[in-house]
Amino acid sequence: MPGIEKLPIEETLEDSPQTRSLLGVFEEDAAAMSNYCNMLYQAMHRMYDAQNELSAATHLTSRLLKEYDKQRFPLGSDDEVMSSTLQQFAKVIDELSSCHAVLSTQLADAMMFPITQFKERDLKEILTLKEVFQISSDDHDTAINRYSRLSKRKDNDKMRAEAVEDVYTSRKKQHQTMMHYFCSLNTLQYKKKTALLEPLLGYMQAQISFFKLGSENLSQQWEDFLATIGTSVQNVRREMEEEAGQMQQTIEQMEKSCDPLYAPCDPDPVHSPVCRNLTQKQGYLYIRNRTGLVSTSWERQYFFTQGGNLMRQGRAEVAGGLVTDLDNASVMAVDSDDRRFCFQVTSFDGKKVVTLQAESRKDCEEWIATINNISRRIYLSENAEEVAARINQSAIEAVTPSPSFQQRHDSMRPGRGGAGRTGSVSSVGSEPSPALSALSIDALVAPETPIQFDIISPVSEENAGHGKTPAQPGRRSNPFGESGDGTPEDSEDSILHQLFIVRFLGSMEVKSAESPDVIPETMRQILAARAIHNIFRMTESHLLVTCDCLKLIDPQTQVTRLRFPLPSVLQSSSHQDNKRLFGFVLRSAGENPDGRAVCYILESNDDGEKICDSIGLAKQIALHSALRKEQHKAKEKQQQDKLSQQKQIEKDLEELSRLIGASSRPAHPAGADGHFVVLSNSQSEDSDAGGEEGKKRGESDA
Repeated sequence: MPGIEKLPIEETLEDSPQTRSLLGVFEEDAAAMSNYCNMLYQAMHRMYDAQNELSAATHLTSRLLKEYDKQRFPLGSDDEVMSSTLQQFAKVIDELSSCHAVLSTQLADAMMFPITQFKERDLKEILTLKEVFQISSDDHDTAINRYSRLSKRKDNDKMRAEAVEDVYTSRKKQHQTMMHYFCSLNTLQYKKKTALLEPLLGYMQAQISFFKLGSENLSQQWEDFLATIGTSVQNVRREMEEEAGQMQQTIEQMEKSCDPLYAPCDPDPVHSPVCRNLTQKQGYLYIRNRTGLVSTSWERQYFFTQGGNLMRQGRAEVAGGLVTDLDNASVMAVDSDDRRFCFQVTSFDGKKVVTLQAESRKDCEEWIATINNISRRIYLSENAEEVAARINQSAIEAVTPSPSFQQRHDSMRPGRGGAGRTGSVSSVGSEPSPALSALSIDALVAPETPIQFDIISPVSEENAGHGKTPAQPGRRSNPFGESGDGTPEDSEDSILHQLFIVRFLGSMEVKSAESPDVIPETMRQILAARAIHNIFRMTESHLLVTCDCLKLIDPQTQVTRLRFPLPSVLQSSSHQDNKRLFGFVLRSAGENPDGRAVCYILESNDDGEKICDSIGLAKQIALHSALRKEQHKAKEKQQQDKLSQQKQIEKDLEELSRLIGASSRPAHPAGADGHFVVLSNSQSEDSDAGGEEGKKRGESDA
């Protein structure tokens, strides 16, 4: 006989929608077999009960056997051997339908007993296991939902322990019930053959032994055929027993090996480390759906990656549906108010954001690593996992600690003269790469420099470091970190306005600000540090390029996070291989005597070279604008010099006129006793009038 279709017991623990779909096919087949067995049982029971109607019942049996080909069995429709065998039996039964007599005793033992056993024991066992499995599956869903709703607070240890125990018990019960249910359904594929053949074989043997009259109708050929059928039935039974033994061994082995997997807690990282080389993954996750303006709900579904797409599929669905495109997408771990182990997937254009929840921290990190590998399109390579492993290994080797790394680490501990890493800042030391053999890393990057992985507004730091300059009257401090010295000309009078969507990767202090290798080296150290410290979260901003400055703006609140004056931008460039990465070097506000600066590294949705070209164009426009301003100032200065010369000439003329008028006025005669004569008021007025006339004459002469 052809091969028997079987349910894979090894996939019962995963409980994927594909396994449930296959289980539904087997259940449909069992239901169809149950219906057909009931009809066959009723037909044989009529043969047993109605002696006078035995001929009609035999004819009905023959007709039912002939209709076997018309039955739509999902798993046994292509069994030609079974179909031809039943057709031959139908032919013989139809020929002997007029010769049958009372066969109550023989038919009770040889025909009714096997079909009754199959109907009352085997089929009812399938129905019972189906109900038990449905109950255990519902209990498992209830337990996992309760566990997923646990709070992150530490005062729920007792509740968390109870939830973990419930998940363990329900998952173990579901797994064991599902394995036994699968075993019974697989066994049913063998029993349904024997349940149909054994009653018919007993019926024929009873006919041969009881009716001698029918011996002339049963030739040696039919006896050989019956012997062959009997041998086939024994072979099927033997194969069924062997398969049942193997399935039982598989159940025992899986119960032992899968016991640690029943608990939803993180496994031992030594025996089950996080795999970061995956390019495809599947499993159950919770997805957050928005049900109103403010309210949201969580739904548990089966998620899997297919090429560069993230798919999801419900248990009742036949095929999965697209969630989002993972090419050039970004993923990061997020904090949720009511859930743990959450991560967020953002599409390449930033228009679609999906928040998901994993069952454990290990599962969450593996999903993040897998989506990151798919976002880099590693899955398109021939050996995708090897390429992912090589990239991760390169990132680890890129930040192999130097011999002085331990001393640097010790010096940065609190209480030893250095500030430790807090928040999203970490210290990274690395060996120089072969590409920078001519220029050491210490000549590019300042030693013992912390890396800043998040945007922190420099306003408070600058105010604290510049000696508390007096604030301008009427201006208040911005609590969002927006610079207060910005002028409206930055956005209104600027010729160039270009906006780009970027993600902040990190920044660090560098020594050689003018070197062309400082930006690639800073990119290497920041990306390697992110890979080592498992930092996947990136702050998305809008980069506004104008002729006066560069601004990082919050896309939601439109608040300026950072503002860089354009003259302080020394250089900018993109990555040689990954054009989405770019960076620029910014002169420090304190003008350090050793020439140190700060290098900022960002990732763009567009080509990074376009952003660098835009910055260069802005600097050129700013340079031309500055030249025009200087020329305008020079012209204004020349005009002011001419006006001052004219004013000086007028002042000299006035002084000269005064001197001429004073020289033309007569001197006052003295008295005889040597005293001056005092003039009267009228005489004084006359002299003043004469002086005025003399002054006018002097001015006309001049």
